[in-house]
Amino acid sequence: MPAKRMKATKKMNILLKIFIIVIVVLLVIALGIGTAGYVYINQMLGKLNQEEIDTTQIGIDEQVSKRLKGYRNIAILGIDSRADDYGLGNRSDCIIVASLNQNTNEINLISVYRDTYMYVAQNKTRRLDKITHAYAYGGAQNTLKSLNEALDLNISEYITVNFDAVMSAVDALDGIYIDIQADEIKHINKYIDDMNLEMNKHGTHVTKTGNQKLTGIQALAYSRVRYTEGGDYKRTERIRTVITAMLNKAKTLNIIRLNNFADTILPVIKTNISSSDIWGLMPSLASLKVKDNLGWPYETRGATINGVWYGVPETLESNVVKLHKEAYGQENYEPSDTVKEMNEEIIRKSEYKK
Repeated sequence: MPAKRMKATKKMNILLKIFIIVIVVLLVIALGIGTAGYVYINQMLGKLNQEEIDTTQIGIDEQVSKRLKGYRNIAILGIDSRADDYGLGNRSDCIIVASLNQNTNEINLISVYRDTYMYVAQNKTRRLDKITHAYAYGGAQNTLKSLNEALDLNISEYITVNFDAVMSAVDALDGIYIDIQADEIKHINKYIDDMNLEMNKHGTHVTKTGNQKLTGIQALAYSRVRYTEGGDYKRTERIRTVITAMLNKAKTLNIIRLNNFADTILPVIKTNISSSDIWGLMPSLASLKVKDNLGWPYETRGATINGVWYGVPETLESNVVKLHKEAYGQENYEPSDTVKEMNEEIIRKSEYKK
């Protein structure tokens, strides 16, 4: 199915939204407790899993960096680990680039489809593969390198959450209400069974259609369903549904419950953004405006290469040009030499014919 532009609904992806909710919650708590706020929030931010990466090895082109001056691009990575595990071997099943225009405080959310065919490094050898595998081969640093090289971006920061983070967030809100359809139930329950086995959980099945209160594991299973009509694109819609339900529930919580929510979710977020930089982001996050929600590549075709299905950009170069026009206002954008070379290799390997 061709990937079309995933326009709007002014709703963010669950991964970014969880992070922003937490930061805003901390800000609200700080205002509520007065002069003790700064010390308290620093203590809370200390619970984040923070790590360093080699920012000289993430594929940022010098000219690209200059052309994107004023934009802060942060990768939001949702990995498929079923436990408190962020190590190699886990794929990044959800990839969002949160692109913040620091002059206007507007943000574009760029969803990069997990099966997109691009250069990925494995054991220091670069080859064409699915972008979802970049994290499995080399973690966040490797994923940033692939994204920067294929999309002509300057991403140096990331936030990673795994399945436990989503479940913990929903459970900390004491569940959320979702309208369940008949064709979704068997798939939801299959995912619940899988997670019970793999994560030693005890989630119960969803047994009714209509507006149902879901636990963390049930909400996560719902957001993973992609085998009904609409496939992976419908799954993206379900994720947005979960976001909305979480936001509506969060609005009803008092300060104590919001505090418990932040205390629960912060330890299961991994990032290379320092506490001081998060402090610097707070004013922007509290007032940012979501400009657009883009699905990338805009145009793809499915291709089976050596027995494996890939989402092949048609073409990589034209998709990059369109991205820079729509997300960054760059008319007549000239892709980097890296993008041009990758474009030719994709055409050759996928036997693309105009």
